[in-house]
Amino acid sequence: MKGILIAAALTLATSVAGATSASASPQAAAEPFGPACSSVPASGEGSLTAIADQPVATAASTNPELSTLVTAVKKAGLVETLNSAKAITVFAPTNDAFAAIPKQDLDGVLADKAALTKILTYHVVDGKKAPSDLTDAQLTTLQGGKLTAKGSGQDYTVNEAKVVCGDVPTANATVYVIDKVLMPE
Repeated sequence: MKGILIAAALTLATSVAGATSASASPQAAAEPFGPACSSVPASGEGSLTAIADQPVATAASTNPELSTLVTAVKKAGLVETLNSAKAITVFAPTNDAFAAIPKQDLDGVLADKAALTKILTYHVVDGKKAPSDLTDAQLTTLQGGKLTAKGSGQDYTVNEAKVVCGDVPTANATVYVIDKVLMPE
């Protein structure tokens, strides 16, 4: 959880904003999967239909299970960056994932914009990734690190995090809700 140079953070944020749809993987209509998907409302605010038309940070703000992530994205100043990206995949840690981090460490990271940006951009990759793109894959994050994705069917992991609700479409991203916060080296 060490800080990074602000210039590097700004470069990464610019990379997110500059993501293009040309880098998106061809993807059929998403069919979200996983046990946490059952908590998504069937209709109205936060439903799959509603968030499909919203940019990713806005869509995340309608899910109470992602409120800590939304707070972190706001503190890092990445809301507009994520919302304006053209085609990305976001691995979104749940509130429980953040709660597993010792409070003192989490408070320290939330107060350090550069470190927070490094961690959050480690959860984002270029292109809308379908589940088939996560089968034994090495993914380069917008932070510059690597993620290892494995799995098939409805059982996927990213590094050591388990996908608990995956292949959720938003207007500009595909979201995989995960049960751990991914930490860059």
